[in-house]
Amino acid sequence: MLGIAAAVLFFIAFLINAAELAVNDVFSSTNLMLLGLGLLALHVAGVGSGWAARGRRG
Repeated sequence: MLGIAAAVLFFIAFLINAAELAVNDVFSSTNLMLLGLGLLALHVAGVGSGWAARGRRG
């Protein structure tokens, strides 16, 4: 799920950069790319991946 959110942020950042839109400093393409990288790092680290099987069932 975090990977999808990162992809959406990367796409929005690309559109802002490609269209050369004048946006606030908060919503600049660089800030959106950094947020996307943070979400991608959390996704790769396994955060938000759902329930993990713990222990053995027997």
